[in-house]
Amino acid sequence: KSRETANPAADSSPKLAAAKHRDEAASKKKLCVKAAKEHSIPEDLNKVLENKVMETVSDLSYIKLSVVEMTCSGEADSEGIVSRSVSSHSDLIPGVYEGGLKIWECTFDLMAYFSEAEIEFTNKTVLDLGCGAGLLGIVALRGEAARVHFQDYNSTVIDEITLPNVVANCISEGRRMGSGKDRKASRPPSKRPRKAEGSPDVLNRCRFFSGEWSQVSQLLLSSNKPCSKYDIILTSETIYNPDYYSALHDTLAQLLDSNGRVYLASKVHYFGVGGGIYLFEKFIEEKNVFRTSMVKTIDQGLQRCIMEIAFK
Repeated sequence: KSRETANPAADSSPKLAAAKHRDEAASKKKLCVKAAKEHSIPEDLNKVLENKVMETVSDLSYIKLSVVEMTCSGEADSEGIVSRSVSSHSDLIPGVYEGGLKIWECTFDLMAYFSEAEIEFTNKTVLDLGCGAGLLGIVALRGEAARVHFQDYNSTVIDEITLPNVVANCISEGRRMGSGKDRKASRPPSKRPRKAEGSPDVLNRCRFFSGEWSQVSQLLLSSNKPCSKYDIILTSETIYNPDYYSALHDTLAQLLDSNGRVYLASKVHYFGVGGGIYLFEKFIEEKNVFRTSMVKTIDQGLQRCIMEIAFK
């Protein structure tokens, strides 16, 4: 960022410098409006899991991200986010890559909260917003949600990480996604993905989207496919950048059912980017559309919170 900052002394005219700054800001804003796209589920599920190495956490299978970074290139990474993230040693490149190659710690906070608070997903419509690995949506699927939609900014993340994770947790090997009792009795997944046997019913309950939030909202609301509002929206570590607060707030307002709930997990403050839970809470208060409550605070390491959001 310091390299990109214009040196005022280099411009003889303050007006020219101001105009240049406005142009740069406008071009950066344009970069952030990434078109929305729905990703189809391939018929051959084995291809989705090809060359993937699996790990497990909290009884969920997920793709080993370091292997994706090493093997994902060319057409599989048409956005170039893997190479750019690795070469710049950055977990975030605003408007280009928004962190979906990493599982952020607040995801696990939210998963733990689902159990503690006994959040009920049965027959609910759920959106995993800024899904990354998609673990929150997968938990909702396991909780017998009627429909779960997954959204991430980057199409590479959806194709190479989210979709494979959902497939890996849905494929049938003598068992289906079912009750917690069934899951505890099942063997942990192997490092190599199991063979996918046909398209399980669970996948028929899923849709996958990439693109910027406002664009995805438009796509959903103007789609020929019926899209009822969501009963539950799950989102973790998506409020690190205050520049995105307006788009996120509008998306929640457009897509949440009138009686729905948003569960948002976040660090109290994101150093270097400026966002955080209390700043977003203040933003929501000023908009006067939602009411919020802090339902959990985690004090280990960097302080983190879980916020519940509902319409007033």
